[in-house]
Amino acid sequence: MNKYHLLSLVACLSLFTAPRAQACSRVLWNTNNHAVIVGRNMDWFEDIRSNMWILPRGMERNGLAKTNPLKWTSTYGSVILTAYDVGTADGVNEKGLAAHMLFLPETSVGERDETLPGLSMSMWVQYYLDQFATVAEAVADFETNPYQLQMTVEPTSGKASTVHIALNDATGDSAIIECIDGVINIYHDRNYIIMTNQPSFDQQLENLRQFRGFGGDKRLPGTHEPADRFVRAAYYVTHLPEPASTREAIAAIMSVMRNVSAPFGISDPERPNVSTTVWRTVTDLTHGVLYFDSVFSPQIFWVDTTKINFDADQPVRKLTLVDTFDHMGEVSGQFEEAEMFEFLAPN
Repeated sequence: MNKYHLLSLVACLSLFTAPRAQACSRVLWNTNNHAVIVGRNMDWFEDIRSNMWILPRGMERNGLAKTNPLKWTSTYGSVILTAYDVGTADGVNEKGLAAHMLFLPETSVGERDETLPGLSMSMWVQYYLDQFATVAEAVADFETNPYQLQMTVEPTSGKASTVHIALNDATGDSAIIECIDGVINIYHDRNYIIMTNQPSFDQQLENLRQFRGFGGDKRLPGTHEPADRFVRAAYYVTHLPEPASTREAIAAIMSVMRNVSAPFGISDPERPNVSTTVWRTVTDLTHGVLYFDSVFSPQIFWVDTTKINFDADQPVRKLTLVDTFDHMGEVSGQFEEAEMFEFLAPN
């Protein structure tokens, strides 16, 4: 059954394949007068070989469970970022619904219940981008069409995909979805604007209440620990000045994401919640623009989704980011037709 709790600030993204250590942070700013904007950091111990893809409407999907797989056809086109080109880690669809995957070591899917359609963790983000225009639609659908997540294991490392996801839309709505002991918990509220990694979301909210500005008397923490990043992100996004333009709003969120980033050398293979930031995105959900900032490149580029033809007769298109550092400006016209990558199956 779904559980609805409270949250209100940043969310971090994570990988369904966890070769070692990963962290992340996600922040939603839905209270300025120019645009609903979400930022997210991808933290990982190495370059995760991300590429950017345009996926059209009308694509047939199979949740990859061996028995009773979840099946659907994509209603909406999307622009996504992959991890190792085996699954969707982040993205936004043509309606302004964005989704982000983050690390959560407490994740456990339980024993397989074959009466429920099975969905591979590698497709979890894509399922929502394909099917829903708003967070409210996505949350309501699970009530009538429940599914069961199935764990994926990255074959090289043998590590499991212990993750949770954040959804946000152009209205400013938000939901955090976690799977603990086989139960999918949905925290749905437009005030849930922050997410990082462990502990679970309800515990993060409890921890937040100990700090100044949120009900407690503790000072703002400064480490790279997930709980500390959660508090800092919540504090900074709620203290941003009203921007004079959308450009200023984008810059403001980018400044918050950089504050909760981790520098090179911080990764600890024994601690999955502390890793170097390798890239970040800021997505303007109001105007349909996704900005990409790689720490390996001196410039930011962006994709204006309103310039993309997502019709079902359009091909899958790819913008290669791996070992490519020269993208600049608006790049929607630079994607090239490509064969669709294969999502990682449960194993």
